Amino acid sequence: MKYFTKEVKIGLTGIVAIAALFLGLNFLKGVNLFKSSNSYYIEFSDIKGLAKSGPVYANGYKIGVVRDIQYNYQNPGHVVVEVSVEEGMRLPKGTEANLVTAMLGGCDLHLTLPTQAAEHYVPGDTLKGADTDGLMDKAEDMLPQVEQVVSKVDTLISTLNALASNPNLAAIMSNANEITANLSESSRQLNAMLHKDMPALTGKMNQIGDNVITLTNHMNELDLQGTLAKVDTTLNYVQLMTEKLNRDDNTLGLLLNDSTLYNNLSNTAGSANNLLIDLKENPKRYVHFSLFGRKD
Repeated sequence: MKYFTKEVKIGLTGIVAIAALFLGLNFLKGVNLFKSSNSYYIEFSDIKGLAKSGPVYANGYKIGVVRDIQYNYQNPGHVVVEVSVEEGMRLPKGTEANLVTAMLGGCDLHLTLPTQAAEHYVPGDTLKGADTDGLMDKAEDMLPQVEQVVSKVDTLISTLNALASNPNLAAIMSNANEITANLSESSRQLNAMLHKDMPALTGKMNQIGDNVITLTNHMNELDLQGTLAKVDTTLNYVQLMTEKLNRDDNTLGLLLNDSTLYNNLSNTAGSANNLLIDLKENPKRYVHFSLFGRKD
């Protein structure tokens, strides 16, 4: 007796094919039917194109997949996302669920776990989701600024084109080349002068420095304190002599300060002057000379 007829074989083959197809589809979706998992629910106001079977990341590491997405008709404006995570993964209280827009469209679900948490969610709990701007959202925000930059670049290119088409550009470039050549020649001459004159100038500066050091040493060797004391004594004597000259209790003081002596001297000088004049005019009055003796 044959237990496996042709019809039974065909039926068994069909069941195996359906099972393989079911397992293959779940495998492609990222669902492992042979591995235990826990389900959590996350509520969003906008899922931004999140699709079923999408990956779920925790701190950048894939820990599960999006199991199901349903619209919350009891709370309009909210969408509930069911995620399936590994059984050993326990979500602590304070976990943040963010939707990050991908580069090529759609978005990914990222969970940010707190480093320290005393309590954990129970499988089947609902978490509050948050919307996070992804790279494309930031690119959209940057579009106005990019447009402004493009406009400025376009203006700059137009200005450069106008400058390039200016017939005076060749003359300007020629002048620039001439100025550059002059600067190069000036730099060469300056380097030559520095190479030639700097050693001599440095030697003179060193000699001047040595002379200053020698002068300083000589000044240190001088008895400046004694010299200053002598100068101070001399000044005191000069001051004392000046004070005596200003007083009338001494000869020099009387000569300088007594007007009577000055008047007497002046009168004497006047009388002497008159006497000399009279002597010149009347010499016979004062001198008597005769070869034959005096005549009475």
